[in-house]
Amino acid sequence: MGKGGLFSYAKIADCRSDNLHKLSRKLINENQVVCAENLAVKNMIKNPTLAKHIADASWGEFTRQLAYKANWAGRTYVEIGRFFPSTKQCSGCGFVVNRLPLAVRVWECPECKVIHDRDVNAARNILAAGLAVLAFGENVSGACISVYSSCSR
Repeated sequence: MGKGGLFSYAKIADCRSDNLHKLSRKLINENQVVCAENLAVKNMIKNPTLAKHIADASWGEFTRQLAYKANWAGRTYVEIGRFFPSTKQCSGCGFVVNRLPLAVRVWECPECKVIHDRDVNAARNILAAGLAVLAFGENVSGACISVYSSCSR
């Protein structure tokens, strides 16, 4: 492989890094509180179908940047534990389905009949859990939750 090939890999890596920095900075600048899920990225990469996409997203690096930039800017970053059922819990009524395969992108709550987009529903649940932690303390719903903040508690 010639120099052009190595340069293009470095350029792609730099572009990804730049994008992560810009996005994390934008989220921290525009919000007082940022909530994210602590995903088991190393385990997720073991899935051969998703490994490349998960690695490309750099989730671990992104959440690391959110945490340190929140601290630096005086914002609050709340990390929700990976076992919190963010995807399987209805953001409307709180019902938790037993099983929700990854291939299911849209599902209907058997309790309240609300139709959920898997990712939007998870985002709503992560935000609600993060805000509950800030309001009521770190032991909400039995989820392992971490709060990073520059203010004293």
